[in-house]
Amino acid sequence: MFNICLIFLLLIPASGQQTYQPVFKVIPLGVYGGNDESNLSSYMIGVSGSDKYVCLDAGTLHDGIHKAADAKLFSINTETVLKNYIQGYLISHPHLDHVAGLIINSPNDSNKNIYALPFTIQTLEDKYFSWKSWANFGDEGEKPLLKKYHYVSLIEDAETALNNTSMYVTAFELSHSNPYKSTAFLIRNNSSYVLYLGDTGADSIEHSNKLALLWQHIAPLIQTNKLKAIFIETSFPDEQPLSQLFGHLTPALLMNELQELATLSSIKNLQQVKIIITHIKPVGNNEALIKKELNELNTMHLDLLYPQQGHQINI
Repeated sequence: MFNICLIFLLLIPASGQQTYQPVFKVIPLGVYGGNDESNLSSYMIGVSGSDKYVCLDAGTLHDGIHKAADAKLFSINTETVLKNYIQGYLISHPHLDHVAGLIINSPNDSNKNIYALPFTIQTLEDKYFSWKSWANFGDEGEKPLLKKYHYVSLIEDAETALNNTSMYVTAFELSHSNPYKSTAFLIRNNSSYVLYLGDTGADSIEHSNKLALLWQHIAPLIQTNKLKAIFIETSFPDEQPLSQLFGHLTPALLMNELQELATLSSIKNLQQVKIIITHIKPVGNNEALIKKELNELNTMHLDLLYPQQGHQINI
């Protein structure tokens, strides 16, 4: 009996707390916004222990999968990851730095779903998957229809199952250079959540309440420790003129928005959530400057994380 008790005590961490087991795994296939076509917004998200993923945006696919394979995250070839591991695509908005990889790789892809709000699906049909600019690999739009991709039109604030996975998604409309739109995706597996925001401007600049409504929705999840991470953009440093943000955030604007969220959920609770910075535009020394400004403005001591292409994030 003594030996059993000793073994049990040795298994308990020194803090006396149980070790947290990650629920989600995220593989960044691309992390930047514009400029570097080999590294544009795209994140494979899956559940720990599974090889079934969906992509949050699809700016870069092939190069990102190749980088992840070089990092030993995959032991199979790039084509098999593309065809068999990625079960579908969640597209926040139809700008090229979020869909270029999907379009270019479509001839070599397998049949799967594209999940998006109607405004994104309409642009994919009219501008990209049409015979005027590319073959129509969708199941709607200009004929003939190759029907490789099935469009799933999401309903805002309504949960939808993600095919061939244990995950679900709820979509929320964002303002991206008003009146143009983007989308936030709230991903759920059991009682754990991750929030991914496509490109978005601050409510104060966009003359919008989209982020305020989103913060109200997720604050209870933060208070109950169910929201594990927020992926949110910071495209420009603070020196960028407000008239030239084009629907994006700066470090100061991001921290103002997170302060609004902390007011609803408490700073202490928000400190438990990973804040993953996306869509940095890597022009000149922008990346270093944005990171410096964010770290200096992080008076709430939030857990800021800067994703790297091909480096897995456990959440």
